Amino acid sequence: MDGRGLVRSVRVFGSVRGLRTVRAAWRQRRADAAGLPPRGAERARVPGQAQGAEPLPGGGTVRFARSSLRVCVSAGGTVFWGWDGAGPEPSYALAGAGPEPDPRAVLEPDTDGGWRVVSERVTVAVSRHGAVEIRTPGGVPLRRDLPPRWWEPVGGGPARWAQRAEVPADARFFGLGGRSAGPRLRDGSYRLWNTDPGGRFGPGDDPLYLTMPVQFVVADAGTHLAFHDNSWDGRVTLAEGEEGAGSGHDRPGTSEVRMEGGPLRCWVVVGTPARVLHNWAALTGAPALPPAWALGPQHARWGFGSAAEVRRVVAGYRERGLPLSALHLDIDHYDGHRVFTVDRERFPDLPGLAEELRGQGVRLVSIVDPAVAAEPGNVLYEEGRAGGAFVRDARGEEVRGMVWPGECAFPDFTDPAVREWWGGLYEERLRQGFSGVWHDMNEPVSFAAFGDPTLPRSARHHLDGRGGDHREAHNVYGLLMARAGYDGLRRLRPGERPFLFTRAGWAGMQRYGGTWSGDVATGWPGLRASLALVLGLGLCGVPYSGPDVGGFDGSPSPELYLRWFQLGAWLPLFRTHAALDAGRREPWEFGPEVLEHARVALAERERLQPYFVTLSRLARMTGAPYVRPVWWGTPEDRVLRECEDAFLLGDALLVAPVLHRGSDRRAVRLPRGRWYDTATGEAYEGPGQVLLDAPLARVPVLARAGAVLPVRGGDGELALEVWAPEAGRTGGGLVVRDTGDGWEPAEIERYQSRRVDGLVVVERVTDEGPVAPGLPVRVRGV
Repeated sequence: MDGRGLVRSVRVFGSVRGLRTVRAAWRQRRADAAGLPPRGAERARVPGQAQGAEPLPGGGTVRFARSSLRVCVSAGGTVFWGWDGAGPEPSYALAGAGPEPDPRAVLEPDTDGGWRVVSERVTVAVSRHGAVEIRTPGGVPLRRDLPPRWWEPVGGGPARWAQRAEVPADARFFGLGGRSAGPRLRDGSYRLWNTDPGGRFGPGDDPLYLTMPVQFVVADAGTHLAFHDNSWDGRVTLAEGEEGAGSGHDRPGTSEVRMEGGPLRCWVVVGTPARVLHNWAALTGAPALPPAWALGPQHARWGFGSAAEVRRVVAGYRERGLPLSALHLDIDHYDGHRVFTVDRERFPDLPGLAEELRGQGVRLVSIVDPAVAAEPGNVLYEEGRAGGAFVRDARGEEVRGMVWPGECAFPDFTDPAVREWWGGLYEERLRQGFSGVWHDMNEPVSFAAFGDPTLPRSARHHLDGRGGDHREAHNVYGLLMARAGYDGLRRLRPGERPFLFTRAGWAGMQRYGGTWSGDVATGWPGLRASLALVLGLGLCGVPYSGPDVGGFDGSPSPELYLRWFQLGAWLPLFRTHAALDAGRREPWEFGPEVLEHARVALAERERLQPYFVTLSRLARMTGAPYVRPVWWGTPEDRVLRECEDAFLLGDALLVAPVLHRGSDRRAVRLPRGRWYDTATGEAYEGPGQVLLDAPLARVPVLARAGAVLPVRGGDGELALEVWAPEAGRTGGGLVVRDTGDGWEPAEIERYQSRRVDGLVVVERVTDEGPVAPGLPVRVRGV
């Protein structure tokens, strides 16, 4: 038994319920012992030598002595390969049936008994022993997956497998979902199992709530994304390569993926970073478009406690002239922590409160946990039980776990009927006046004094008719809960875009909403981890995310809170949040100096709201994240690939947050081109490094020369901010106007800037030629 787990359970739940947590953990172990017999003896297998091939659209099937490999290249250059008959479907990651094969790509014999598929954008070579190499059209290797190995139980059961890959010696790894040690992933082992770390986490904690087998690899030869479409428990072990000195040989970088079961199949997307994520979004689905208000500042706390406290906080923002878009209610607004209920004593008229706040421009957002209190008289539980909605074990008995309401049952979101039922329950949240939902505890979590804080691995799931157990369903549980909620909200309010973000998820989760950091530890390391998570998730195709500003636990110093607040103001999801005993996180709680500096950050966020709206629309259309690594446009720049403490916001701005205590200056690595300090107007030339002032009042933000940004003008209306282009060069930008929170189509407006006889000229680009912009223009940097 883990003594720390027992102590935590007793502290959180009290002695009686804490001991029930211990009992639940014992039940989990007994269920797994009965439902998952030992694997016993295993046989190892490798593909053997190639025996022949069968051409198919986009590629074909290569037959080996003990296995077969299907290779298919799509028209856009995306590569799929799968062993032992594994095809693209069924898959929870894909948005549809997958891309159409490239009719011009054919399977043909290669040298030394191998085979290859040549297409316009990529070449795939299969060796006679089963290695799969992805090359550029010019023949430069990007990735080489060595022949895999399987371990099959003699008595039957799922086969474990391992796949080792080599990448160029200069390559750097990113991705794998939400990793606090990122965004660049150093040598080490990373687990693929969505996990509640238990209270808080820092940069050294892994895994966290949201893992994905998605590797984003950047090298001189090119950029590629590799996705092993398998939701089982696994590990990815990474080792960066080393270039040989003098006449020495290069040591390639390596990636080894090991899975405890499931199919061995992989998608590889190649191209520039922008093209990679565009094709990734085409494969797994366009990111959900948040309503415009969700791009404003939001406030949350575990422990508002009452409607009076909610009104006090909102009034505090209004009286101090601080903008606020949304306020989030945590589990304390529920009746006994039971989902889809309201504590009527503390919130006697929640719909009235929501209407009152909406009149002030503030929306309410509700937390929703998946665990349903399994107790007599709970109407929701009785309804779900009657409909067979809950996860059962191998003996057919309902799986129980301990969560905030006590002993709970868990909906099986892998069942379409359960997803439809659960999605309909959000009608109660809408009746209460909520405008959005926040999914929590959906890894899923079952508090345990020892062992894995989740459901038994032997628990049975529907898996959309295929049937299986929790080993396969665990990592997609949060994804499918998000699907149930998103689809339900669309049915209930077809004229409004849903606002949903979720703690756990998997590849493709961007179709239903965004995510946030979870319970990041209060401290300077937690601040740095917050940025790492947002950057890493963006490279996995999840553009809308942000941290708990100030950290989840503990009490941040005024300086730490302010620096976190300033970082959050430049991230897509800008939300303060704190634990039950962590105190208040309103800006005025940290003194008048912090309040005034926070006011500046809020004002700039509001001024740039049209730019965030544009970025959200572009993310929907192209898959490009709002927040991008500084190497986004120049991945071949090795120095920029090492930069992890700054980021690009769209194409126009470079933000350099302060991540260390006591810093009032910081070094900033610039991509090539001219960049203007937005505070002083001073120009700097990149590539190179500059040292900029970073007083408590602000963090360094630079604008790219020639950039055209949509902003709110002095009258609150849409205007253009233009940063002067260099002499002899042009610039530009895109604008997508806010068309409301429904599904109205949006038009991309293109603007260009140039210098003519020393003057900056700004024009809108149309099919008929350049015209006057038709908007107020402010030129800066002249």
